[in-house]
Amino acid sequence: MQNASSHAYTSYPTDPLGNMPGAISHLPDISAPVLSELIGEIYDCALDPQRWPATCRKIADLCAGIGGGICVHDLQHQQNDQLFVFGYQPEFLQRLGSQYAQSPMAASDVVSNIGDVSALSMERHHLRGSRFFHEVLEPFGLLDMIWFPALRTGGRMASLHASRSVDSPHFQERDVGLFKLLSPHVNRALTISDALDIRTLRSEILEKTLDGLAAGVFLTTHDGRVVYMNQAAEQQVANGKSIRMVHQRVVPTNAAARTELSRAIEQASRDAADADVGPKSVAIPNGVSGGYVATLLPIASGLRHGMLAPFAASVAIFTQDPVLVPPMPGEAFARLHGLTGGELRVLMALSQGIAGTEVADMLGISEPTVRTHLQHIFSKTGTSRQADLLRMLHHSTPPIRTQPAAPRIPANASALKTAAIV
Repeated sequence: MQNASSHAYTSYPTDPLGNMPGAISHLPDISAPVLSELIGEIYDCALDPQRWPATCRKIADLCAGIGGGICVHDLQHQQNDQLFVFGYQPEFLQRLGSQYAQSPMAASDVVSNIGDVSALSMERHHLRGSRFFHEVLEPFGLLDMIWFPALRTGGRMASLHASRSVDSPHFQERDVGLFKLLSPHVNRALTISDALDIRTLRSEILEKTLDGLAAGVFLTTHDGRVVYMNQAAEQQVANGKSIRMVHQRVVPTNAAARTELSRAIEQASRDAADADVGPKSVAIPNGVSGGYVATLLPIASGLRHGMLAPFAASVAIFTQDPVLVPPMPGEAFARLHGLTGGELRVLMALSQGIAGTEVADMLGISEPTVRTHLQHIFSKTGTSRQADLLRMLHHSTPPIRTQPAAPRIPANASALKTAAIV
């Protein structure tokens, strides 16, 4: 085995952005076009993380590595996850994961700065006599590993590495120079990927939230093109009695409603920058009896640059069948107005259209008791008539789904949702 203490590792100067303009001169065997193409591929990985294994392989090839990739280390729980790796036996990855916390790599990563390049053969790691070398590397024909921390978020850190076999020499100054040259670009690419993952996560959370609503939700661009539909909206389109999708636009079956909705979307798009503009409602009849009430809400420009940015929408359209009312929020309504259990039971029975006599029989109480409960409810809710009381209860209904979601529509509607999250 080569003596690690004979290595002379040079620290190359960097510019304010972390680049090393002079480093290429220390890599005479790698042409500038090759390096330029590789750096471009690194930034391509920021938008398509599945490119990382192939890109890591190219990096390893430039330093005669037989394996490598990107690992994520959980410093708090002392875990090591291999995200994009190549060239390793599964048994090696299992052993590396189980003994990573005791490895020189883990100890170095705790104190290293982002972009600091290390190799196990550096003298400070005492590789030759280490237990990590004899139990983890040597049994799998590995001689040395080179790496640098590339992203640190909380207690987790990602690093890029490459490995050499026992048939090769240890990593040299030239290899450290290559990794130092590439590290700032890998760091930025992983930072971009991390930010995009957060955005995607927020999009998925938002999508699940919107799918939980009982009302249909259509998010449209300023010209009415739908970029997102929730599950309720898909089902309304599938029903086809009141609204349809034509050229990725919501089209009411009623001619007058088509004109009114188109005008309302155009107006809402112009009002998107005005925070004082309120929602507008449009009736969308089904041609027989009933239909939907569509409420249009401008999406403020500030929101479009935040949580709703992935959808690139200007207008949110909420479509609800006013006849279909979800179950009443009895417990919450009772807490809000201080109703007793007996008063709530009377109220919920009345909300089902049951007369006072039937309520008494159903609950096993007298009619005077029903009337007494009702008077107490009037007093607590500030109402004086049963119709007003029930209207207040209905207005407190949560706009959430109460039935299992129907299977997704495999036509253009679902494709819209997939295309919307970018």
